[in-house]
Amino acid sequence: MSVARSTKTLPRTPDASSVRAAGQQARWRRVEGPTWLVLAGTYVAWLLLTWHSPQLPWWVLLPLGGYFVCLHGSLQHEAVHGHPTRSRLVNTLLVLPPLGLWMPYVIYRDTHLEHHRTSDLTLPDKDPESFYIPAERWNRMGKAAQTLLEFNNTLLGRLTIGPLITMTVFWFREARRIAQGDHQYVGVWLVHAVTVVALLWWIVAVCEMPLWQYLVFFAWPGLSLTLLRSFLEHRPAAVPDQRTAIVEGTALTRLLFLNNNYHTLHHEQPATAWYNLRKIYQSERGRILAKNGGYFFRDYGE
Repeated sequence: MSVARSTKTLPRTPDASSVRAAGQQARWRRVEGPTWLVLAGTYVAWLLLTWHSPQLPWWVLLPLGGYFVCLHGSLQHEAVHGHPTRSRLVNTLLVLPPLGLWMPYVIYRDTHLEHHRTSDLTLPDKDPESFYIPAERWNRMGKAAQTLLEFNNTLLGRLTIGPLITMTVFWFREARRIAQGDHQYVGVWLVHAVTVVALLWWIVAVCEMPLWQYLVFFAWPGLSLTLLRSFLEHRPAAVPDQRTAIVEGTALTRLLFLNNNYHTLHHEQPATAWYNLRKIYQSERGRILAKNGGYFFRDYGE
């Protein structure tokens, strides 16, 4: 008589090396290792690109210069939300150098936090990051201004003239603020001017890169890429939760935007570090897409 043997497999006990590796990974993330690594890598890459700019062709400088200026902006976004340290001052100092030249970090920080606090996403004059314009203001505009803004509301327009429009609107708003007696950010602008002069000394005097090259190969495409991310990031919708997009993206864009492409999830959990967002999204994808009404894109090619 034969005796049947059980084929049930007992659970495997993790070996010591896998437990140790898991513990090291947890510690690496707990000390914000991924953010520190990207931060150091971004500054090193920027320094190498500018230092070697006289020897590098434009078709190398343009994509890489724009990429790392945009990535630095994504690091500034992380700093706004409390990373990589618990100190607001330390985080500010870490990302203070204005590689894109045009906007002081502290003003960006304050307006972006206001953007997160509002329940009226996309509504002009309530959401500081809205691209929309109240009807009465639109009707007062001339046809040329309307045509320009309509072009800016296409992807081609946003990537080409978008940086100029974005900078002009921002500078006009800040100049008007000061002219009306609000001097809250005067000191911030003075610090910004000093840091811009220091950057330009390195770029022009030390690296011998003409200013126009830095503007064309670094600052302008860096802002263009940022505007690519925000192009369809929010939309008007009757249900507030359906106003924010999910773009799954590729490995290249997920790193470039530090997973801010999972924007619905970021608004839901703004304090969550960028390197944790993808895993959370993958595990809760159905719930998140149901919450935002299926406002979803596979990648930026769409």
